[in-house]
Amino acid sequence: MHGPPLVGWLLVALCTATGAYCLVSTRAGAAGERRAAAGDALMGLGMAAMAVPAAALDTRPWGQGLLALVFAGAGVRTLRAARRQPEAHHVHHAVGAFAMVYMALAMAGSPVAVHAGHAAAAREPAGVPLLTGVLLAYFAVYVVRGAAGMVPAAAAPGGEGAWEGRGRRGRPELTHACRLSMGIGMLTMLLTM
Repeated sequence: MHGPPLVGWLLVALCTATGAYCLVSTRAGAAGERRAAAGDALMGLGMAAMAVPAAALDTRPWGQGLLALVFAGAGVRTLRAARRQPEAHHVHHAVGAFAMVYMALAMAGSPVAVHAGHAAAAREPAGVPLLTGVLLAYFAVYVVRGAAGMVPAAAAPGGEGAWEGRGRRGRPELTHACRLSMGIGMLTMLLTM
């Protein structure tokens, strides 16, 4: 990632934690829930790998190419799943996967000047500005809608909050929180391209 190293490392921590939680979630639930959790885990851990600051680990050209291939495969697989079973999260996963392909390819062609561990201040933005803008708008709307959906509507009649009193399988808000944090991560990664 080309941005302040602190932002990169914070994204690495956020995306690793999100990906690890989703990976653990693949052990519970119905088959469809496990597949969705596996897709979220792949996205979170892949985002963590891509967010490592370029000053710390510059894997060009093979690293970005490898990530682009992995995410292209994930995007194609998700589109096939969307054709069989059209659901909103399939389309979102496909958009996220192809956004990661776009960022990986854009960053592979972007020069990184590193001097004494700091990225150069005057750097040309990577990628196509119009496509980056469209992706920024998509993820901004996704994050705002997701954050609004996380607010509980009202407390349950028994005095228990809308999110309390359920086991692990009955915690959809954690899945939403993971997807929301990955959306925020995508926004940050697009802004630092």
